[in-house]
Amino acid sequence: MSDLLEGLGTASEGGLFARALEPESGARKPHPDQPETCLNCGTELTGAYCHACGQQGHLHRTIGAFMQDLLHGALHFEGKLWRTLPMLIFRPGKLTRRYIEGERARFVSPMALFLFGVFLMFAVFQMVGLTTPTTLGGDDEGFVSGLSDGFNDSAASGDEADVAEADAAEPVTAQSARAEMQEQRDEIKARLDATAPDDPGRAAIETELSEIDRAIAIVDQASAFAAGDNGSAKFSGTGIEWIDDGLIKKWEENPGLMLYKLQANAYKFSWMLIPISIPFVWLLFFWKRRFRAYDHAIFVTYSLAFMTLLFITASLLVVAGIAAGPVFIAVMLIPPIHLYKQLRHAYELRRFSAFWRLLVLSAFIWIAVSLFLQLLFVLGAF
Repeated sequence: MSDLLEGLGTASEGGLFARALEPESGARKPHPDQPETCLNCGTELTGAYCHACGQQGHLHRTIGAFMQDLLHGALHFEGKLWRTLPMLIFRPGKLTRRYIEGERARFVSPMALFLFGVFLMFAVFQMVGLTTPTTLGGDDEGFVSGLSDGFNDSAASGDEADVAEADAAEPVTAQSARAEMQEQRDEIKARLDATAPDDPGRAAIETELSEIDRAIAIVDQASAFAAGDNGSAKFSGTGIEWIDDGLIKKWEENPGLMLYKLQANAYKFSWMLIPISIPFVWLLFFWKRRFRAYDHAIFVTYSLAFMTLLFITASLLVVAGIAAGPVFIAVMLIPPIHLYKQLRHAYELRRFSAFWRLLVLSAFIWIAVSLFLQLLFVLGAF
């Protein structure tokens, strides 16, 4: 429930941020009950909004109107959103070109749509449980304790009260958990040996045995890593003081906290993907003076907004019970098709010109993402 409430709060926060950047469209008729002059600056009104200060002519003073404004601002539902989304999905290049050429009031601005999409994406991730683990520590105690508790709950024999009392009296360590799992494995193996090959229950016992073998292997790997015996030379540092004593040390001491900070920074600084990506798009058109940096910024922002909506849709489909395989294939195939259509129509390119730029841009995307991830790791040190 806490994840659901947190996710709803994050989505509302994104809507309010987007509303701050995306005011209402001025394409509405004057209200029949609005005054003749603006209540804010006194200018004579000629439409639904004051042409001097921009304030709406007709103002409500009821609690119902206030609640409507609150929901409207938080959820960002209005007519031009429904005009923008279909074009962003099916005709992204046309949307980009029309916005660049001046059709601003008709569509949601790319930055507002991107901000709302980012906040909504992380809200959905929180609600469906797609978050970074926060139970990791500097050692394997908590991880092993969780595994041990899980197998204690599913054990075929043993008194639960006695197990709880033993756990309270003696803290679980890697060695004790390993020994307990080994005892359970021996019991399962004995039951398997006593079961006839054609017994219908043999398959369930074999599955139980494979699961505990996997758990024992994980514990052994965690113990070896904690002891520094991971089959490779131990990392001695970079020689750069603020990296070794700051970033690397924090990851070694509390990887769970650092993963949480990485996720938090990912959505707080997701806007950094835009300035990181613009130079790469510019390289595709630097000899064409017709296209400016502003054009590339609109292209990048609308493209990123579409990707957030794609990830949201994919997450909800998986949670709804759709097989992960087809969803994964769709997530891999849709972005290049969408990019191709956006490139071709936003920059009015021929098919071949759009195709080779798509190939180059695909490589640039990985570079931009790697730079963004490195930025997140550096921010985690502070």
